[in-house]
Amino acid sequence: MRKSDREVKSIEKIKAVIDGCDACRVGLPTEGAPYVVPLNFGYELCGGDGAGEAKLTLWFHCATEGRKLDLIDAFGSGGECAAGFEMDTDHELVVGKSSCDFSMKYKSVIGTGVIRRAADAEEKLHGLKAIMAHYGGDGLPFNEAILARTCVLRLDASEFACKRLDS
Repeated sequence: MRKSDREVKSIEKIKAVIDGCDACRVGLPTEGAPYVVPLNFGYELCGGDGAGEAKLTLWFHCATEGRKLDLIDAFGSGGECAAGFEMDTDHELVVGKSSCDFSMKYKSVIGTGVIRRAADAEEKLHGLKAIMAHYGGDGLPFNEAILARTCVLRLDASEFACKRLDS
C-alpha cells in the first residue's frame, strides 16, 4: 500500500471493516475488460497479526449457471480461476473550498486470489452458513430444494489489504 499510515493491520479491526460491508465486488477475467459483479458474501478471517499474515476466505452464492461460472471455466485451470475482489463501507464526503479539496472518507478491503466452486455438499453448506452469519441469519434452516439449485463459490485470497481513510 502506497500510504502505509492508512493501512489497517489488526485482525479485529479488519473483521470490523468486513462486517460493515454489505457487498463484495468480484472481478473475473474476460477476453477484453475484466467483468466485475457485486455479490452477497460471507467470510472467514484467521491467523496472523495483519493482512499480510492472515488467511481470508470469501464465500458467495449464485445460480448453477451464468456468466460468472462461464468465466471461471473459460479462464481457469483445474476448476480454479484468478480473481480480484473489493469491498468498502463507511463512506463520507469531505467537502472542500475548492474542487481539489474534496475527498471521501471510507474503509475498504481489496485483494486477489483464486475462486472456485465449493468442492462438495459439505463445503457448500459451510459457505452458505458463513454467508448467513455475515447477514445475521446464523442458524436458520436451508430449503433443500433451493440448495440443489444453488452454486457456492469460494475465493481464497492470496493477498489482501485493508485501508482506512479518515481524513
